[in-house]
Amino acid sequence: MAKTINPTRMELTNLKRRLGTAVRGHKLLKDKRDEMVRQFMIYVKRNHELRQKMERALLGVSEHFILAKAQMGTLSMSEALLYPARSAQFEVGSKNVMSVDVPTIKYTGSDEGDTSSVPYAFAFTTTALDNAVLALAQNLPELLELAEVEKTCNMLADEIEKTRRRVNALEYVMIPEMQTNIKFITMKLSENERASTVRLMKAKEMMAKK
Repeated sequence: MAKTINPTRMELTNLKRRLGTAVRGHKLLKDKRDEMVRQFMIYVKRNHELRQKMERALLGVSEHFILAKAQMGTLSMSEALLYPARSAQFEVGSKNVMSVDVPTIKYTGSDEGDTSSVPYAFAFTTTALDNAVLALAQNLPELLELAEVEKTCNMLADEIEKTRRRVNALEYVMIPEMQTNIKFITMKLSENERASTVRLMKAKEMMAKK
């Protein structure tokens, strides 16, 4: 690259200005990447906590459903679940995390544990099925939070990787290349100055001899 540039003072000035901008940009991107990693680790920790909690909760729900199926039979349990009492309501939005717009999901249905969360009358079902359906309703807000946090983790991970590539491009390609070109131009200008000085001295010597 150094051999293809024009070794002039104007080019040297432009390169030094671009180098200064690249160095500042590199620092800003590194700071952004480090803060994004910090935020990412917070979300990863929350994701791990929610996943473990929801896995335990859903395991309990599954056990209740298995028991209800054994007590009621597949057909009766399916018929009991065919008639939803109401539709679920959600608020979907977004928030900004380190310049990344991540989704937000909020359940706005009835209060947790409300008996209206079950799609049937208690008189025609077993306690096991009631417990399974109510447990699902109670855990729905955190299930939605888990989905939100997982999506946020994925989006932050993608943005961190993009920022990492930009940091590396500046650190290992663009900045070293500009530094090499600056060194090359500086060397060429010094050589030209020395050559000019030598020519001037020789010219003076020739004039002195006359």
